[in-house]
Amino acid sequence: MLGPVILAASRSDKMRRFVSAAPGTKQVVARFIAGETVDQVIPIVQDAVAKGLEVTLDVVGEDITTREQAFAARDAYLELIEHLKDLDLGTKAEMSIKLSMFGQALEGGHELALANVRPVVEAAAAIGTTVTLDAEDHTTLDSMFAIHEELRKDFPQTGCVIQAYLFRTEADARRLAVSGSRVRLVKGAYKEPADVAYQQKAETDKAYVRILRILMEGEGYPMIGSHDPRLISIAQELARQAGRKLDEYEFQMLYGIRSEEHLRLAAEGHRMRVYTAYGTDWYGYFMRRLAEKPANLLFFARSILTKG
Repeated sequence: MLGPVILAASRSDKMRRFVSAAPGTKQVVARFIAGETVDQVIPIVQDAVAKGLEVTLDVVGEDITTREQAFAARDAYLELIEHLKDLDLGTKAEMSIKLSMFGQALEGGHELALANVRPVVEAAAAIGTTVTLDAEDHTTLDSMFAIHEELRKDFPQTGCVIQAYLFRTEADARRLAVSGSRVRLVKGAYKEPADVAYQQKAETDKAYVRILRILMEGEGYPMIGSHDPRLISIAQELARQAGRKLDEYEFQMLYGIRSEEHLRLAAEGHRMRVYTAYGTDWYGYFMRRLAEKPANLLFFARSILTKG
């Protein structure tokens, strides 16, 4: 029951100020956010790859209000690509992008976001890697999918994210499970109304399995975004049933969550990608991590109490 409350708080400026000022916040944020600058995150990327992991990098800060902020977001990703260029990691280090950060919600936002994301996708391709477009709340998805389709005309490796708790997602999965596509399936981490999304965890889990089966039996490349041990086991079985080799799908988990499981899956020969966020505007991302799992909220509360 706390999840929806926390998600609502993720949009509150008053709560943003309170959480940012709380004495234990910095310690907890460091668990989920790899650093504030690209110079801080690059050694973390190198360490992950040395351990047999792969990464997808997210510059946090989707709640923008001006075109200038959207241009700054584009430039932050271009700076990241410049730093990755000399590392020669290829797709072991890709990027995840929220189109709201690129101006999607502003006036003329669809065209603005497309214009901002295209040079990032081009620059990523030039160093041998790619970009995945993150899913946000349901009102943004038609625009995201349209931009994804447009980008794939020139950069077919461009990925996208679908969310199991939305009623529409099974149909989206069937449309996307085509040769050359890259699709990350997650449960969903936004507060959505009952007329568009499942409200109970059990229903979302059932939908996740149905959708994952569609992706595994399709011709695309499934990316399993989950920390749930049961769903991970189901994914392995569905891959086996579909005749997929270990390099024909991958697991993805968040930086700072179940790190030992990251290493276990990689040691078994699976492709294991760590979603690694960094930057100074961490509040919205951080609050969604708290909402996803009560243990994260308890960890935060204990940190505040012990630091206060």
